[in-house]
Amino acid sequence: MNRLEIIDGLRGYFLVFMMINHLNFTGGFQLVKLNHNQLAFVEDAQGFIFLSGLLVGLVYARKMQRGGFAAGAKAIWRRARQLYVYVLLALAALLVATAVLPGAAELWRPWIGDLSLTNPVRVVSALLMVFQPTYMDILPQYIFYMLFAPFALWLCLNGRWGVVAVVSLLLWMVAQLGLQKPFTEPLNSALAGDGPIGIRAHFNLLAWQIVFFSGVVLGALTSQNAINWGKVFSPRHSIIPLAALAICLFFLPLRVATGYGLMPDDMLQRFMPFEVRASFGLVYLLNFVAAASGVAWLLIAGPKHHYAYVRTLANGLIWLLKWPFLRLLGRHSLQVYAWHIVIVYAVIYIDLTTPEFSELTKSAMAILGISLMAIPALWRERGHSDQPPGHLSSR
Repeated sequence: MNRLEIIDGLRGYFLVFMMINHLNFTGGFQLVKLNHNQLAFVEDAQGFIFLSGLLVGLVYARKMQRGGFAAGAKAIWRRARQLYVYVLLALAALLVATAVLPGAAELWRPWIGDLSLTNPVRVVSALLMVFQPTYMDILPQYIFYMLFAPFALWLCLNGRWGVVAVVSLLLWMVAQLGLQKPFTEPLNSALAGDGPIGIRAHFNLLAWQIVFFSGVVLGALTSQNAINWGKVFSPRHSIIPLAALAICLFFLPLRVATGYGLMPDDMLQRFMPFEVRASFGLVYLLNFVAAASGVAWLLIAGPKHHYAYVRTLANGLIWLLKWPFLRLLGRHSLQVYAWHIVIVYAVIYIDLTTPEFSELTKSAMAILGISLMAIPALWRERGHSDQPPGHLSSR
């Protein structure tokens, strides 16, 4: 299985579990607990955003190398425009449903706030992507990053990837210290009007960009053959997997303790400032780097390792990522993500307008929702059955 197919499989995996995590049922449901985020401060959104940046570096670097900055930038910005259309379509679907479905505006209020066709300020804010309904966050975030991606990619291709890395780190530090608030608070107040919220975005763009642009840097360097991943992740060297495992094991009891209210209050007060998901705090950053390094080592070096159990684990992971359904979703990940928003809101509405479902029914609805995610991917691949594997990975 080639490199792009592995990435497609991983993106499909993250999409499946994002769907499960985003479904909201009255009383909750048990299937949502079958996720790695129950054992680590590592979630599907992080992997999805990182892989999106990695693909930008891998795919668009070739275009920029062949046609120069203008050609690469044009292709990236065209992609951003396409994604903005998906944002508009998702917003249109939500606004129409809010106006047509009985009680939808009130039922969805925890997820869309006071967004409705009768509130032009909110509609305009949503069109400008500063007022984001829940679960739409990744698309606007990705679009903003794509606006700056050509400049980062050009620097990487001209040997200045260090500049990109330093600027990205500084922006992440700005977000951790809240230094952007003197600029964002006036806008928030202006947009809020009589309401409590003006800017509505779950992800801090300045913080989460470190995930995306680290992927861009690594993808660009890989496209130039500047990194020999076979040497970096070698089956003969165990320091990377051992360090990754040690860090993940360090955070495991902390994740369980915070998730189930087991951490003492004085310890929790010290821990919380470093564990803010919205601003991708230090805990999330360190745990993600460790987990990503461990998975990368397992995929690259694991099948060649001298221990049989390591080979078995690595081959099992690769077998999972070969699953055609995951690769199908991954090849059209952003279109699938936009479609999953519609599915999630439909399920929420059904759940809130009917008696509470049984656990079996909730799980069946989740599986049905996962299956329905394939619709836009199958639609986009119609007539492409003769294409070689990975052909559509850059879409």
